[in-house]
Amino acid sequence: MQRAERLNEIVHHLRRMHQAVTAQSLAGTFEVSLRTIYRDIQNLVDSGVPINGEAGVGYVIDKTYHLPPIMFDADELEAIALGIGMVGNGTDDQFAAKAQSAYKKIQATLPAPLIHDLHQISTFSAPSHYKTQWQVSFTQVRECIRSNKKVQFTYQDLKNHTTQRIIWPLALISFSPVWLLAGWCELRQSFRNFRLDRISDFTPQTIRYPNDRDKNLTAYQAQITHD
Repeated sequence: MQRAERLNEIVHHLRRMHQAVTAQSLAGTFEVSLRTIYRDIQNLVDSGVPINGEAGVGYVIDKTYHLPPIMFDADELEAIALGIGMVGNGTDDQFAAKAQSAYKKIQATLPAPLIHDLHQISTFSAPSHYKTQWQVSFTQVRECIRSNKKVQFTYQDLKNHTTQRIIWPLALISFSPVWLLAGWCELRQSFRNFRLDRISDFTPQTIRYPNDRDKNLTAYQAQITHD
């Protein structure tokens, strides 16, 4: 976790707590040393965040301190909670953890009436016994898309024909319970969709693909819109 991200997380963490939090507890939560926590708290205080601390007791934040306001109605909160549940059940542990982290940040900014609505949510995403399994790392695929890295893999199509592919990964698309990896395929010289559960030997390449206007995500979206 980068330092700027950790400072932000400390603020959110203190806002969620209803009692003082010790430096030792913060160090354990964020997996850093006590010295780092002391320095982080001092940096936050110096930047104007109203954190008070007492030796042997811990740190508290002034609850009147407001982060940028986020306002949702009950239906919006229910949609967010459902979406986060679906991420947890339909991706991988790393992405699910990010979804939960985002959910906690949202909770930390909500006024009391909306916290009550959040606890009354009755729409859920449950784990499915029919979840399609895949060999690739969902998080690794996302990272390759984000960093514009070419990827190579073995692909078995619906007729069980096997080919070696090098593609420019552009997007992950859910057609529950199947996930598709969309990209520009160098073998076919066109856009293709690949089922994650039919990909093996997934290997990121060191080569980054260019933002070619005929082969990027915008071009892909334009094509599927007209197909």
